[in-house]
Amino acid sequence: MSTTLTDRYPTRLLHPAPAMVREDPTVWGTAEQGPLAADQLDAFARLGYHAEDSLLTRQEIEVFQGEAARLANDPVLREDERTVIEEKSQEVRSVFEVHRISEVFARLTADPRVAGPARQMLGSEVYVHQSRVNYKPGFGGGPFYWHSDFETWHAEDGMPTPRAVSVSIALTENYPYNGSLMIIPGSHRTFVPCVGRTPHDHHRNSLRTHSVAVGMPDQDSVRGLAHDAGGIEQFTGPPGSATFFDSNCMHGSNGNITPYPRSNIFIVFNSVDNVLGTPFGAPAPRPTYIASRDFTPVPRWGR
Repeated sequence: MSTTLTDRYPTRLLHPAPAMVREDPTVWGTAEQGPLAADQLDAFARLGYHAEDSLLTRQEIEVFQGEAARLANDPVLREDERTVIEEKSQEVRSVFEVHRISEVFARLTADPRVAGPARQMLGSEVYVHQSRVNYKPGFGGGPFYWHSDFETWHAEDGMPTPRAVSVSIALTENYPYNGSLMIIPGSHRTFVPCVGRTPHDHHRNSLRTHSVAVGMPDQDSVRGLAHDAGGIEQFTGPPGSATFFDSNCMHGSNGNITPYPRSNIFIVFNSVDNVLGTPFGAPAPRPTYIASRDFTPVPRWGR
């Protein structure tokens, strides 16, 4: 049952409002809980992200590459609402809820290398809030403009606090020039309210185009965050590399006009103590294939 809670992170406003200092912790667990060491947790708390050069093996990645290709080329799935098509190229941009439509990706969400750090960071059992494969094909992959995922999940899904973490696992080589992930270090400690009421069924447009202004931060705020951070971090690396990042990190990626595709598996873990309620800034919740309301904890391997 949905519940209405006090809104501590107001957004989707009629008029601009100043940025807010984050009230909630970034790290809820301890080094003793593993697998990350104390210095890694400290860095995550300070920067908002943790990178792994080789989270998965080459052999494992080949399996996931094959599964991602199968999903993208499935003509029935292409017509499904869980599949997002690029506005200009008409190629597949994203396939959502892959942990439910693919046993291969379901197993990945429970892998202790993937779910373990999330449990430790969030200090609790976790469930999958969202999963998807992002495809950024060569010569036509569109950009993702600067944004905080938590701002969207709070406004449109009813996520109370930023006690969630995402992991992006590279399926292809991530070069500096083919649209790899960019994060402003330390930006997770600041919540930037966005201006503009959320239209009905906003997800139908926002997932297909980067030109929709609702839910996007103002340029001065992004400029200020980058200035305070002393720059922007860009995540490159081979297939199997991964980046864990806090839900309130200001992040984005450029479009891909190179011949080299850039694809990734994207999994969002939310704390079971931070379940969704009534949206804080939208007329109705988004569909459950985008924001799950099944709060069953991800199973631990070996139990």
